[in-house]
Amino acid sequence: MTNEGKVPGLDGRSAKRWLIGEPLPSEKLEGQLLPKHLALPIFASDALSSVAYAPQELMMVLLVGGVAFLTYSPWIALAVIVLMLTVVASYRQLVKAYPSGGGDYEVAHKNLGEKAGLVVASALLVDYVMTVAVSVASGVDNIISALPWLSGFRVELAVAFVVLIAGMNLRGVREASKAFSIPTYVFIGSIGVMIVTALIRTALGVAPIAESAQYAVRSEGLAQAAIVLLLLRAFSSGCSALTGVEAVANGVQAFRTPKIRNARTTLLMMGGIAIFLFAGLMAISLISGVHYAENPCDLIGWKQCATEPQRSLIAQLASATFGNNSVPFFIVQAATAVVLLLAANTAFNGFPLLGSVLARDSYAPKALSTRGDRLVFSNGVIALALAAIILLVIYQANLTNLIQLYIIGVFVSFTLGQSGMVKHWITLLRDREARRQAKDRTTIIRSMSINAFGALLTFSVLVVVTITKFTHGAWLVFIMMPVLFLLMLGVNRYYRDVAKEVEVDPTTTFGSRGDHAIVLVGKMQKPVLKALDYAIAARHQSIEAIHISVDEESTELLQKQWHDMNIHVPLTVIESPYRDFGIPLMKYIKHRREEHGSEVTTVYLPQYIVGHWWEGLLHNHRARRISKQLMMIHGVTIALVPWLLDSSELIYGRRSRPLPGQDRRGEPIRAIPRRPLAPAAPTAAGRGKRDASTPAIRDVTAAPDERKAADAARSRH
Repeated sequence: MTNEGKVPGLDGRSAKRWLIGEPLPSEKLEGQLLPKHLALPIFASDALSSVAYAPQELMMVLLVGGVAFLTYSPWIALAVIVLMLTVVASYRQLVKAYPSGGGDYEVAHKNLGEKAGLVVASALLVDYVMTVAVSVASGVDNIISALPWLSGFRVELAVAFVVLIAGMNLRGVREASKAFSIPTYVFIGSIGVMIVTALIRTALGVAPIAESAQYAVRSEGLAQAAIVLLLLRAFSSGCSALTGVEAVANGVQAFRTPKIRNARTTLLMMGGIAIFLFAGLMAISLISGVHYAENPCDLIGWKQCATEPQRSLIAQLASATFGNNSVPFFIVQAATAVVLLLAANTAFNGFPLLGSVLARDSYAPKALSTRGDRLVFSNGVIALALAAIILLVIYQANLTNLIQLYIIGVFVSFTLGQSGMVKHWITLLRDREARRQAKDRTTIIRSMSINAFGALLTFSVLVVVTITKFTHGAWLVFIMMPVLFLLMLGVNRYYRDVAKEVEVDPTTTFGSRGDHAIVLVGKMQKPVLKALDYAIAARHQSIEAIHISVDEESTELLQKQWHDMNIHVPLTVIESPYRDFGIPLMKYIKHRREEHGSEVTTVYLPQYIVGHWWEGLLHNHRARRISKQLMMIHGVTIALVPWLLDSSELIYGRRSRPLPGQDRRGEPIRAIPRRPLAPAAPTAAGRGKRDASTPAIRDVTAAPDERKAADAARSRH
């Protein structure tokens, strides 16, 4: 086993290394990019898995009006398929025109302006969170359909699966794609086999019959307007099959070269498979007579409706086609549950990529643009996981309630993205070069027509979805999106103001004079001597050690040790009657700066480095607190001098380094000529001229007899 590429000392023993693996160098980024056969399960799992619950939601809404309303389902399914074909064709144009990975956000931002871009970004961010919540909740539903005794652990299972998927993504895109590709392909194959088997049985005259086909449905009396609204609501529920189509456009940069061609091919494959599965499931649902009610007790004749969970549409179809509790039944259930859980992985790829683009454009915290140890945007992964867990806990992982929040954001981004593409093509048509090339002009017009039709269709669906889902919980999305919009706008304005504040201008000049060093001394210990040695080696113009006195006995002991060790750096004692360390030091430095003008003061602070988490609870972190206080003073820089305790070997693989010089005070072993350093210049406070705001100061660098005489004189005064 070779150690090449490993960070020294990080030998894999920490919990982080066990969970996400060894860090990868930046040059390995190309190796983490995805070929088409791995990109399909990563970016298409959401769109493919949507067909597992979209037919169920469509039929559930229609059954509100009664079994007779199922006759409308083929036409509604056909409308969904037409919409899916249009969206796939439109996004193939978008990928070609904007391959940088910004997707709808980049298109809207560049062509429709900042505000439109932020609306799309907020919609996509909400959509990604909802993708995780809905996919995991649906996956848990299918698990409970096969194992009903798990019904009481619905929320716990959902949270555990989100943590598991997030952990896999933190290990890297390529590792996640390898782990998730097999279940996705098993799902496609098992559902495809089920559809083909059911159709063959139907052709042979032995059509499968669902377990719920025997139950009548308690319907509601509907007026003509309510019937139209019900059909539109069923269509909007069926449109959930379109979720995830935009993920490929947002993740073009994750593909191997040639990125554009691979992304467009993956998008086409995804669309074709999703349409086949959706149409097939709708067909055999009607053939087998599946009845799936929003309220299970609306199924007339089912006595266990109040005590047993209603089995999902996929479970009923698998049971009718292959036989209940047969091996193929459990394969279909397992594959469906896993792929629904893995559909969340699409969001775990899209959300961090979009977050990095927003951070690049200063609309999100810069931390979202930082790649982690495994070359993924790990902060985005963690943020998405936390948001999804909160949503699952609030809604108790209830799929029916969560799905009402789902597709609003999808169609907002669809509509603005396609509208932005229309503006993009119009701009190109106005280009003289494009007008001179007839072939390019024809291509542009064809692409513009596709995107214009897509924009019109998705806008119509957005209106329908908003009307039909608003009162069923979608109103929450219309609160979340404006909040995210304002937050992103505020972040951008903050970064803009900071950039303006710190930019170089012709009027601001810097010209500090003087260079003074302060070594903060608590007790006579090796870390203090190491800090003192560093300060001596830096060759400041003047240097002094400062002790904040909160205990007279400890101070006297330090003074004696300082003198006995013959340290030539002057030691100044500052009295602190209120036992504070930072404030007296700040006052002393401010007072010195008033006397010496623009002098630069460097404060050396020793700091322990530990290897166990619990050791952090046993130390007072005084250096960290003091450094934060000193940062507020002009002309002060802080030098933290680390002292590695033996336990730090767990992290860094080595024990504390010996002092550069002798253990006594850091002086070199060999006699090296060194110009004597001038002691710290005496201050007014040091000469006894101080006001009430200046801390009491004692200079203890004189000989012991001189110090005693000085103390006696002070006591007489």
